[in-house]
Amino acid sequence: MPLLFFLIVMTLATSVVTCQNTDMKAASAKHKKTFEMNLSEEEWRKRLTPEEFYVLRQKGTERPFTGRFYKHFDTGTYVCKGCGNELFDSESKFDSHCGWPSYDRTLSPGSIVERPDYSYGMIRTEVLCSKCGGHLGHVFDDGPTSTGQRYCINSVAIDFKKREK
Repeated sequence: MPLLFFLIVMTLATSVVTCQNTDMKAASAKHKKTFEMNLSEEEWRKRLTPEEFYVLRQKGTERPFTGRFYKHFDTGTYVCKGCGNELFDSESKFDSHCGWPSYDRTLSPGSIVERPDYSYGMIRTEVLCSKCGGHLGHVFDDGPTSTGQRYCINSVAIDFKKREK
């Protein structure tokens, strides 16, 4: 009897996982987008440092509290390191104490693309550059401002253009 119970539970669990994987693939397919800037892997490797390539092209993450822009609060615009696309204004930046630069809104509605991310057993929303498709980080619905958003972005995926006063 215990063996039969075990087999039934395993069969049901396998069915649930299969359905979830199918749903995740369907959701990801729905969010496919072609990007204006399409370089080969070799071209990206020439253009980016190994760490930039790891984050932007392989969806990596820099270690928390180590990024160049974590505690950076100059006035200007944050742009994609891969293509220069303008992403965030310094006025939207805040210290979320999460270990990565955080913003409560994008510079313009079309500057990023959001996609479901089911990696590592989590359900998150990935943030990509709308021009080159580079992985920037994730957005969460726990921001402290009126937008309720916290765009948690890898410093290595962005650059900064200082605004003259």
